Amino acid sequence: MEIKLITENKKDFLDLLLLADEQENMIDKYLERGDLFALCDGDLKGVCVVTDEGSGTFEVQNVAVYEKHHRQGYASKLMRHIFDYYKGKGGTMIVGTGDVPKASASSRSEKDCARISMFSTLTRRFKISE
Repeated sequence: MEIKLITENKKDFLDLLLLADEQENMIDKYLERGDLFALCDGDLKGVCVVTDEGSGTFEVQNVAVYEKHHRQGYASKLMRHIFDYYKGKGGTMIVGTGDVPKASASSRSEKDCARISMFSTLTRRFKISE
């Protein structure tokens, strides 16, 4: 398994980014100014975008893993990696959830949608300094 920082051709990962943020115009607002990390384990499994919000604060804008690779720990590995990567570079990492779009609700069970919707406005701040 390898996690790479992607610095060029970030739009090549759009199909995966759209799994977590269904509006391309919203992705455009943070993709180029953010750090894009890609997790590969044989092939591409998932991505994460983190932006520098200034004053030692970073924000996770997007975390996405291909559906066929869900529940294998890839998102957790990405999150551990970014916390390690930013440790010492700032003081706070903001991690929040977005709304569950109706378009994706049709592919989820009713129970999953209720569970996700319950957390749709959750935002947490984590200390990342050493």
